[in-house]
Amino acid sequence: MGKKEEFLDQLIELINTAIRELEEEGLSPDILLAGSEFLKYSLDIIEGLSLSVYEIKELGNDAIIADSKYIGQLKKASRRISIEPLLQEEEWEEILKNLPEIED
Repeated sequence: MGKKEEFLDQLIELINTAIRELEEEGLSPDILLAGSEFLKYSLDIIEGLSLSVYEIKELGNDAIIADSKYIGQLKKASRRISIEPLLQEEEWEEILKNLPEIED
């Protein structure tokens, strides 16, 4: 599995976990508010979800999955997720890969 596929798998798991948590609370997540950077990496994935998607540039690498009936009324009606940790992990892997070998 390539890096892109691994990244997308982790992103799918992140989104599905947030949806599942909201459903366990008795809510019906139906919207995704996403930053520009989040959309850049996830557009292929979120097109297949049954969520209305709105771009909020200020969210950057983050997205909010929510039940639109209760957003703003109940704190538990939404989950904020971020791709920032996934991007940082990818950057570190690239840095480590490019480090020279150290001989004893």
